[in-house]
Amino acid sequence: MRAPDARLERIEAYYDCVPRAVASAEEVGPFTLFVAEEGTGWRFYARPRLGGTARFTQEDVCRVLERQRTLGVPRAIEWVDEVTPSLLPAVRGAGLEPRCYPLLALSSDVPVSADPRARALQPAEPHLSLALGSVSAGFAGRDEVSPKEPGRQPELMEDGKLVVVASFEDDRLCGAGSAAPRGDVAELMGIAVPPRHRGRGHGTAITRTLVATCRERGVDLLFLSAGSDAAADIYRRVGFVDIATACILELDD
Repeated sequence: MRAPDARLERIEAYYDCVPRAVASAEEVGPFTLFVAEEGTGWRFYARPRLGGTARFTQEDVCRVLERQRTLGVPRAIEWVDEVTPSLLPAVRGAGLEPRCYPLLALSSDVPVSADPRARALQPAEPHLSLALGSVSAGFAGRDEVSPKEPGRQPELMEDGKLVVVASFEDDRLCGAGSAAPRGDVAELMGIAVPPRHRGRGHGTAITRTLVATCRERGVDLLFLSAGSDAAADIYRRVGFVDIATACILELDD
């Protein structure tokens, strides 16, 4: 059995840190449950407690899901299978099936330069709302893009806790993505391109520019969860490599 990648310890600490900027945290059994502050527009989840050594049971899973139901927040659990191997059997023992995605990381010695078609946005510029709308449209598989209210994202951008990059073609915004730097670690998130702009390298342009921008800000460990193996191929071409499996359980109410 292959030993877990050493970078996963830093990634676990990052996962515990990021929601705390806009959420409260509650310990529920062996889980930490993050509850988003009102008005943020974000949806959070429960994760295995940082540094915990408990073996998870289906009762633990049911308890935290019931707590989320009581609080009226999304019933969701996220974890890395290689870090918490007892959680997947516990979730399945509760009669539930999570989605599993490739977790990829980029070594600091892999050279990546920004793509001239993409650039980091400023907190107050009008393109920000359109960029967020294009991400929603891309994930929904639709071409119609409606500007999206940025909520507290400009504040996080001002604080250096969020980077939003958009790709352009003939002055038309074609897709966007973001990263959330915390110290020397950052996760790339929500990289999406509406269908009519796909197949022209915009996803790669956004990814490369996010990497370059984060590195300029002192980040040396970048990682992401790919929504599919096909999506992972885009990131592998940039230089990301598979290091683990990200598991996500989301229950629709």
